[in-house]
Amino acid sequence: MLRTALSRRAIYPALRVGTHRYPFPQVRLTSSAPHPRPFLYRTRQLLRWTGYTVASTVLGVTLITGVIFVHDAFTYTDAHVDKVPVSPLALFPETGGPKNLPVVSAFLGDIEDPENERISQKPRLVIVGGGWGAVALLSKLSLGDYHVTLVSPDTFTTFTPLLPSAAVGTVQVRSLIEPLRKIIARLEGHFISGKAVDLVMSERLLEVEVMGSDGHAKSIYVPYDKLVIAVGSVSSTHGVAGLETCFQLKTVGDALQIRRRIMDNFERASLPTTTPEERGRLLSFVVCGGGPTGVEAAAEIYDLCQEDIMRYYPKICRQDVSIHVIQSGEHILNTVSRIVCFFRSLTFTSVFQYSEAISKYAENKFARDGVELLTNARVSSVHPDHIVYTKKDTETGKLEKYEIPAGFVLWSTGIAMNPFTYKVAGYLPNQVHKKAIEVDSHLRVKGAPLGDVYAIGDCATIETSIVSHLLELVDEADKNHDGKIDLHEWELMVKSIKRMMPMSEMHLDRVKELFELYDKDKDESLTLEELATMLQDIGNKITTLPATAQVAAQQGKYLGAKLHRLTIREASLTQNMIPREGADEFISKPFTYRHLGALAYIGNAAVFDFGNYSFMGGLWAMYAWRSIYFSEQVSSRTKALLMADWIIRGIWGRDLSRL
Repeated sequence: MLRTALSRRAIYPALRVGTHRYPFPQVRLTSSAPHPRPFLYRTRQLLRWTGYTVASTVLGVTLITGVIFVHDAFTYTDAHVDKVPVSPLALFPETGGPKNLPVVSAFLGDIEDPENERISQKPRLVIVGGGWGAVALLSKLSLGDYHVTLVSPDTFTTFTPLLPSAAVGTVQVRSLIEPLRKIIARLEGHFISGKAVDLVMSERLLEVEVMGSDGHAKSIYVPYDKLVIAVGSVSSTHGVAGLETCFQLKTVGDALQIRRRIMDNFERASLPTTTPEERGRLLSFVVCGGGPTGVEAAAEIYDLCQEDIMRYYPKICRQDVSIHVIQSGEHILNTVSRIVCFFRSLTFTSVFQYSEAISKYAENKFARDGVELLTNARVSSVHPDHIVYTKKDTETGKLEKYEIPAGFVLWSTGIAMNPFTYKVAGYLPNQVHKKAIEVDSHLRVKGAPLGDVYAIGDCATIETSIVSHLLELVDEADKNHDGKIDLHEWELMVKSIKRMMPMSEMHLDRVKELFELYDKDKDESLTLEELATMLQDIGNKITTLPATAQVAAQQGKYLGAKLHRLTIREASLTQNMIPREGADEFISKPFTYRHLGALAYIGNAAVFDFGNYSFMGGLWAMYAWRSIYFSEQVSSRTKALLMADWIIRGIWGRDLSRL
């Protein structure tokens, strides 16, 4: 009976009596016996999953092909352009200005459709340069805000942080550039391929040197209502002789030249007729400057040698490679002290570069890799086949001269003023900065008509001199007009200074202590002489912003958002009778820089510094470094190209062709 019941429960899941259904408990029968035909079973499973894979692959390829076909069907249309209207002033421009040059008051596309014709009536915004600051500014403008004209000698913008990778073939240069015409097309703007050479502020004319139809350079005037200078900087020479034989790394052209030289050196070194001495010279790579660019260039050359030279060239070439980094300071990556001593016992924190721990980590990594670091050394001259540098002897304290045979020299040691900004600064009063044009906290060029000319990025530096505003500060704060500033008036003055120069805020936290410190006669008031001394000392301690892409991008976004708001609130400004010169203060607060951190690649490893938090590591940190640079790309096109380059390099290695 028991066996019968179990068999029934196993066979029949439920018993139905009349209209009621009584379920039996399910009995699961398991067996450890093997499949009677395991080979056939496994074969069927393999064929089944193979079929699934093949079917899904075919389906995926079919879908992708179909999408491409549909895209091409709608992209390649039989479009015809007939009878496009063109402004007569664009074809036959009038002449004017001090040099009687053609004035480009109209462009070929200004009236080709109603939208362009409407935009052509807007105020003229001219942007000089196509780097980080200019592109960030354009991203914050809206269609119809201005009649935008972009002037740049290059037709593309470059993702400069990855130029060291492009110089050795880790990524292709095409993956780092985005055409400027595509960027400005969103605003229906215009692009002029030319170089700004002069400025006539009295007539609001920008002189641009362009290539004429006859192949010779000629100059034209571009009128503006608002001008933004974002031309960047050039490398500083520091008075060193022979720099014409060096390479720099600021443009795509520089990266291509470096790549050709490096590949040429390895090809010549691999010839049987090359002597050991000549091979050692050809494969001696010298990097002058221990900043981020120099460090990353040295790391990329080391990676090239480890991963590709070892595989495709005679191993003696790798054996004879030597990499040298010459740095004038004690550490690479330009370590900046985190504590700045100020006014006896008062201290303040200021960090814009890398921490000491990160510098030491990078130095130790280079030491393990065999990259020679020459710190506290200065280059005195560069020659076609060697470099001369000086270094103090630790025992005698005298400068000793040393030579390094060199087949390649990279110069990356600071910045100098661009020729165009140098000329503009020469026209303006109180422009005394040697490396950049000075602007106020609203990024307006000092000395130029307010609201007309702005400057951002490496070509500009925000003023740090508070004492130059002494009289206007005293006039605003001295309520009783006694020629002295008491504590209450000093507190009001501090608020005005912070509003005028946000970078001074960290130096003005202890208001009462500063007042007491400079009140020499203890009469509870500051004379003009005591106040001038205080403001001079505070201004000397304000740290200028570093010349980095991060600063330029933030300034561009700030200025773009402000210019956009100016157009929106134009009617309100007119109703309130606010002059154009004072519109910046009414529209927005002064520019405030927010340091988001610094990072550098050091050869299958990376270092990061985010203010009070820093970390460094190997492969995982390198992928974090890549992810940050990937996210900062200008467009999805460059992101796709960059990802493809990294994948190709990982699977097939670098492209060793000489382009």
